[in-house]
Amino acid sequence: MDKEWCFAASPATWRTSLNLPPSLAMGLATMLLITGCERRGEADALLVDYQQQLAEALQLPAPEPQSPENIAAFPDRRRLTFDIPETRESLQNVYGLRQCNITSLVAERNTQLGRVAVPSQHWLYELELWRRLSGCLDSDIGASLAPTHRERLERLSEMKTRQLPFVSWNALFGSSEWRASFSRASRPLSPGNLPDIEPFLAALDYLREGALRQFDRDWRPDSATLSDHLQALRREPLTARVLRTLQLASLRLTEANRLLETERLGPLVCPETELFQAMPVDYLDAIEAYAERWLTSVDTLLEAHPISLPAMDRYRQEWLSLERAQAPWQRFVHARQEHQRLLAQRRAECTLTTQPASASNET
Repeated sequence: MDKEWCFAASPATWRTSLNLPPSLAMGLATMLLITGCERRGEADALLVDYQQQLAEALQLPAPEPQSPENIAAFPDRRRLTFDIPETRESLQNVYGLRQCNITSLVAERNTQLGRVAVPSQHWLYELELWRRLSGCLDSDIGASLAPTHRERLERLSEMKTRQLPFVSWNALFGSSEWRASFSRASRPLSPGNLPDIEPFLAALDYLREGALRQFDRDWRPDSATLSDHLQALRREPLTARVLRTLQLASLRLTEANRLLETERLGPLVCPETELFQAMPVDYLDAIEAYAERWLTSVDTLLEAHPISLPAMDRYRQEWLSLERAQAPWQRFVHARQEHQRLLAQRRAECTLTTQPASASNET
């Protein structure tokens, strides 16, 4: 438990300052103690401890740690999915294309379970329907159809070809698993306990492959594999945790930078111990590499989709961008680089002041 964060007043303080009954004062103090301790996790404790060591070495008061801004709410499903009109054909028309092997597929889609299928399963259905329609169109069976049925086959195949990228987009952004990755009810990544990133990267790679190869007849998606990868994303709100880690680390580094800049306004203080030694380099290195891998993979997945929506474009630019200066990644990188620059500058100044004077030459 981090005693520096567990600052809730004692029951006696609450009782005397607010004139509360003893039982209510005890409950309020306990509640604040618990929520305060929970709010600051291991990552924050590590960074605040570094700030305090830095302040002590510079003979300055430690900065008052501010609460990092929470990440923005992920856009709601309505703004992140396309409205795709249903394709309606009479049973007679569908039966006219029975040689294309679509009747059982269409019948399955029209069952009660088929109508309430999750977006990812709906995409698999639409993908299979497109393959059967387009495959039939290019086969001897399609060439042998009566002109009316041939025209209908061409129309349906063209329509499904146009719709498939939108269905693929909805399969991702309409899924509860993908949205769970952006949950605001998350916590920063803990030092020495980063989640194994490989299963999450594998999930994004599979989803990216699906977007890129959905028109590739040699690629055969598997319903169970797709579900497993989506479930992997549900197990951990990884995108949110990465963003919140960057938010926290950049804020604490910025506070430490202000401390170093403030110290430069007064007399030069050269600590006996090396300032770099207290810096949690291993943790900062780990989260920098982790965040870069994850955000790059997310960006690659989004790039695989040839379409998008304004709400997602805005969220991507403001929170997921690797280039935008005000996005979490660049703010973290800039804060860390500035901190390293200020520390190196202080080390150089102290080294210069402690160098022995050169002995004068005898005449």
